[in-house]
Amino acid sequence: MNPPLRRLSAILPLLLYAGASVAEQATPVPNKGDTSWMIVATVLVILMTIPGLALFYAGMVRAKNILSVLMQVFMTFCMIAVLWALYGYSIAFTEGNAFFGSLDKAFLGGITVDSVVATFSKGVYLPEYVYAMFQLTFAAITPALIIGAFAERMKFSAVLLFILLWFTFSYLPIAHMVWYWTGPDAYTDADSAAKAGATAGFIFQKGALDFAGGTVVHINAGIAGLIGCLLVGKRVGFGEESMAPHNVPMTMIGAALLWVGWFGFNVGSNLEANGAAGLVFANTLLATAAAALAWMLTEWFARGTPSMLGGASGAVAGLVAITPACGWAGPMGAMALGLVAGAVCFWAVTEFKNAMGYDDSLDVFGVHGISGILGSIGTAIVASPALGGTGVYDYVSNGFGEYSIFTQLQSQLWGVAVTVVWSGVVAFIAYKLVDMLIGLRVSEETEREGLDINEHGEIAYHN
Repeated sequence: MNPPLRRLSAILPLLLYAGASVAEQATPVPNKGDTSWMIVATVLVILMTIPGLALFYAGMVRAKNILSVLMQVFMTFCMIAVLWALYGYSIAFTEGNAFFGSLDKAFLGGITVDSVVATFSKGVYLPEYVYAMFQLTFAAITPALIIGAFAERMKFSAVLLFILLWFTFSYLPIAHMVWYWTGPDAYTDADSAAKAGATAGFIFQKGALDFAGGTVVHINAGIAGLIGCLLVGKRVGFGEESMAPHNVPMTMIGAALLWVGWFGFNVGSNLEANGAAGLVFANTLLATAAAALAWMLTEWFARGTPSMLGGASGAVAGLVAITPACGWAGPMGAMALGLVAGAVCFWAVTEFKNAMGYDDSLDVFGVHGISGILGSIGTAIVASPALGGTGVYDYVSNGFGEYSIFTQLQSQLWGVAVTVVWSGVVAFIAYKLVDMLIGLRVSEETEREGLDINEHGEIAYHN
């Protein structure tokens, strides 16, 4: 063989291999560590809802209604999982307009084992199936939170129909408004950043920070819960009969499972297993502990005794407050936010609730709504580098930019205000539609006897 041809035949396999490597590099390959962590995080958020939230709520109702609450939470999760696959993921996380995505990925169309989505680092991606299922768990727990506001008096059929409507017209658009963007790789210079920003969700365009769901999950659910308890009305005997929790240990177990699962909720929202995830983990742990202590001490001072129910509620208030800020706060800022949330939420579910006279059965608005608002607004403060926060990353300059608390506060108020108004309007219309179609509330006789035996044909406890 001719020597040059012999040399070419020798290096040809190497050239072909090099070409294949370049082609492979052109298709992003997710990191296996990030992928593994996100699968675990997704399971942890499922744990938050079933059994975490279900047990937390079930322990706080009367014994005759425990199964109704468990059933409502469990079936809400199942229904939203199916709706998410049919159209939810597509509306929330595809490009459309500033308020709604498209139906391009309805029925999870176009998603394959090779399709990927962006994280928060340039050139780093996740398998799209993993990301879609992670976001499914957020979509499922949010309407399940609302159930606590009208517990013990709403028809099971009405609950499901309301949640279907509210999920479609409130959760999905707000998730799109807050979290949809094209990803960091689109931000190469000022012009490309402007073009990419124009395709993002409305609240994202306003510059609001919401790391893991202060607006999307907690304010959204808290406002819908408040509207619900006002429209459904007070429980029979409210203010006249004892409606004490029937099983506080069950509520404590539920709160503990919520806390454990919340690490998937918050740390998973980092989308990568890196140092930033460690910061989110620390913030989630410290803010929650601080809030539980703050609630306990406030209650101890105000009422003379610290209660287990109060400690569990304080922990949840801290988890809610740190959720929007967990990726930007420093540990000391996280604890400060938790301390404020614990004390303020105790006031909200006692003094404020009593003064206003509404029957939010399990304090959805007082904990999730109030603490969600506190955390979302407080993010502007604790994110400041001057106060130990990280500041906000600029993907054009590939570094942290100048930070203004006042400017960021304006952005945060945009996120809070839009969520409050949007969720409130959608919830009001949805409740009214359900009431017209099938009625919201069970009969007085059913309510007095208990929803378990009348709505589901079974009881939790047999003597």
